[in-house]
Amino acid sequence: MRLPVRRAMEVCPVEVAVSAVGGTWKLTLIKHLLDGTRRFNELGRLVPLANTKTLTRQLRELEEDGLVRRVAYPEVPPRVEYSLTDLGRSLEPIVTAMNVWGKDFAANRAD
Repeated sequence: MRLPVRRAMEVCPVEVAVSAVGGTWKLTLIKHLLDGTRRFNELGRLVPLANTKTLTRQLRELEEDGLVRRVAYPEVPPRVEYSLTDLGRSLEPIVTAMNVWGKDFAANRAD
């Protein structure tokens, strides 16, 4: 678990959640991983506005916090796959609710 998440534990549970899943693309990555295992380049195509460096950092943080599992296969060329852990999958109702809310918000704000 990353230091920011451990520090958030001293504040309140909401801060723990924000620290663990807050980040430029973390919730979007989790949303796509809810559909199953994905390779790095596939995630990059699903989140085209994320640059490679940011995508790598966000996935590493999710892995360190126990939400994402990374499997690197000893092949040439290298193959790396990402999937949600049980803890990461437990975010499904939250991510789904946020997805619905975001669609509604965007529809109502399209003035």
